[in-house]
Order: sequence, then C-alpha cells, then structure tokens
Amino acid sequence: MARPAATRRRRLAPAEQARIETLFARFEDAEGDPRTELAYESPFTLVVAVALSAQATDVSVNKATGKLFKVADTPEKMLALGEEGLKPFISSIGLYNTKAKNVIALSRILVEQYGGEVPLEREKLQALPGVGRKTASVVLNELGIEPAIAVDTHVFRVSHRLGLSTGKTPDQVEADLMAIVPPPYRTRAHHWLILHGRYVCVARRPKCEECAVADLCPSRHLFLGASPLAKAPRRPR
Repeated sequence: MARPAATRRRRLAPAEQARIETLFARFEDAEGDPRTELAYESPFTLVVAVALSAQATDVSVNKATGKLFKVADTPEKMLALGEEGLKPFISSIGLYNTKAKNVIALSRILVEQYGGEVPLEREKLQALPGVGRKTASVVLNELGIEPAIAVDTHVFRVSHRLGLSTGKTPDQVEADLMAIVPPPYRTRAHHWLILHGRYVCVARRPKCEECAVADLCPSRHLFLGASPLAKAPRRPR
C-alpha cells in the first residue's frame, strides 16, 4: 500500500499566512502556468522521463529521451526494444543500468496488467518498478490529477530558506507544504519552488538581487548581509 506523507500541522499567525499568500501570488504573477522541463508526449513518456531523472538533470534526460522516444514511446515498443536495447539510449544518465531494468519491468506490467495504459491512481502508480512517492507525485501533479508537491533537492532547499518548512526529510517537507500552501496554488507550488531553486535560489550563491520574493525571505540577510526579514524593505505585489 502506498505510504502517505507524515502529517505535520503548523498554526500560522495571520501575518505569516499573509506572507505565504503574497509569496505564491508573486510566483503566479511571474509564471501563471509552470510546467515540468522534462519533455514528454503522454503519461507513459512522462513516467519514463521522471523515473530517468532521479539523480540526473532534466537537460541530460531530455537529450536521451529525444532519441529514445522516437523509437519507443509506448510500453509495447519499449518491451520490444528490451533492456539491452534501451541501455545505449540512456547510458549518459546516472544509474542507467538500474533505470533500464526498471523501465522494462514497468513497461511489462503496463502491458500485462493495464492494457498498455498508465494507471493514474497513486497506489497503482507507486507500485511500478522505479516509481516511488516522488515520481508519482510529479506525474499526478503534472497531469492535473492530484495536487501534490514532490520534494527534490531544490524544493527542499528553497522551502527551508523561505521559512516554509523545518522538516528534516522530504516527506516532512512535503507534509508542511501541503498544510500551508494556499489551495489555489497547490497544483503549481512544486514547479514554482523547483524552478526558483534551479535558476534563482541556487545552492551556493543564491541570486537574491534578482529574486521576486527577496523581501519575504527570512534567509535573505544570510546571503546579502542585510537585516533580517522584519527590517527588510517591503516590496509591493
């Protein structure tokens, strides 16, 4: 059975609720319909792309799948390609041997148990080889089936810097975010946070001068030498 994320409840003061609402409103103003940067054309190619992206960049995955999906873009075609046939297409991606084994195994299950279609229920999706909670969350959220906030290294970092979570594990951070992100923003929060972490709030030298939510960030003074959030200049929405 699929394991749910741990439940974490935070009682937010009105000022903190307003800060979080404004923060996500800013993200929405900048990009109203954020999407994954992984290239896909169907639920199957999305599942494969997300599974391949573990410990790999979207750029490297897209480079590999650009050729792969021209040859095998359905479970049936992937099975025909086989594990040894798949490996050369994804050999530039980390852990490609294990990923090739999982992709062929999940393709076989899809053909034999689901008529070649991807089951879009969380429990069935997470039961596929190589598809854990994070991959399932990305797929279900991207396809608009379930509001979910998958937590990768970018989301984990940004959530802590923005004071959205103090969780020590991805599951704890996910639970915190699902509890405090206003409902209208939940289906897009994952993409906003991951893109913000990828291009602005980067790991070593965050680009605070370019950040649209810098005045709402409690960590800003750590990188700019500015006063903490309470004394930072207010920025209009």
